[in-house]
Amino acid sequence: MKVALLTDCYLPRLGGIEVQSHDLARHLVTLGHEVEVFTATPGPQGQLRGEITPVDGIPVHRLAIRLPWELPVNPLAPRELRRRLKGGGFDVAHVQTGVVSPFAWDSTRVTLDLGLPTAMTWHCMLGQVAPGFAAAGFVRRWAARGVAMSAVSAVAAQPLRELVGPAATVSVLPNGIDVARWRPAEAGHSTGGGTPTTSSGPAAHSPGSAQPPLELITAMRLAPRKRARALVELVARADRLAGRGSLRLTILGEGPDRRKVEAYLAAHDIDWVALPGRVTRDELRERYAAADVYVSPSALESFGIAALEARTTGLPVVGRSGSGIGEFVTHGVGGLIVADDAAMAGALAGLSADRARVARMRRWNLDNPPEQDWTQVAALALGEYERAIALATGRR
Repeated sequence: MKVALLTDCYLPRLGGIEVQSHDLARHLVTLGHEVEVFTATPGPQGQLRGEITPVDGIPVHRLAIRLPWELPVNPLAPRELRRRLKGGGFDVAHVQTGVVSPFAWDSTRVTLDLGLPTAMTWHCMLGQVAPGFAAAGFVRRWAARGVAMSAVSAVAAQPLRELVGPAATVSVLPNGIDVARWRPAEAGHSTGGGTPTTSSGPAAHSPGSAQPPLELITAMRLAPRKRARALVELVARADRLAGRGSLRLTILGEGPDRRKVEAYLAAHDIDWVALPGRVTRDELRERYAAADVYVSPSALESFGIAALEARTTGLPVVGRSGSGIGEFVTHGVGGLIVADDAAMAGALAGLSADRARVARMRRWNLDNPPEQDWTQVAALALGEYERAIALATGRR
């Protein structure tokens, strides 16, 4: 099968859609399929205007123009995109979209006009913008014209189902990870019965000894939706509940809110928060191995790929109810799912006092790897492509 993968954002930009699109393309090629990527993101040396830059052997069509901050927007792209798709011999198009994805939406209009079977995956929580989409009507029209709709989690799929109506099906196509790469060497060597041992993580300590701080970690883009400053505030509240010096926090990532977070730390004389910036996947895995608990404060997390990676390394995950994290973390088993910031602060304080519970959840995560391995996710993607082809054939 020859697949056109269409996305506003792609490598070298770093983010959820960018990395997931790249990994999906790579795994489809491993399975023997042919993939070409079309994006409005400039190349690593600023390649624009349709230049093709191979990434891991996969052709990437850079239908980008020069804009401030290299914004992945190009209203001139559809004409050239149409020409390349028409002559490319593609069997199916797979569009990756978020709440604001002008290139993806232009691409969908092009693929539908060409009669190219089209699958579309939503990587966002529609939330408060759902009424606007309903009023505009274009998503519902796409579904009616045969676009195979999917979302990365059940919580993200539900408002999309309401948007497209009962005549269309919205599947769940989760994000994927390489489980074997993220699982530590100790995984699968359970001591039995969930009994904590000194090998079960950094929080383990000898009976009667003073407990070290509970090491919290998160990986996020430092942007308002991810709520980095709110996380610092709620961890400070948890530290007061548990006793000063009971918690430490590492926030990995970069973004426009870094200065705000740094200013807050300086204003409140907080020295127990580290901001190392963006790190490689290998370093991220090492940092997870040195931590005790992963924390995700965002209520608008449609999936939570970083949380899934952390959970695969064994870390208990504390996240918000109503987010996609609840689909791979069972409350009280592999982590805690809480309603709000106050509940999250209380949960973190409780874990600081109960290291045995932390160890039990870690052991469970290690003994029960998640289902979202790329072998499963790539198969689900191929199922979506077959569904898109069937929908397009039925319309013809």
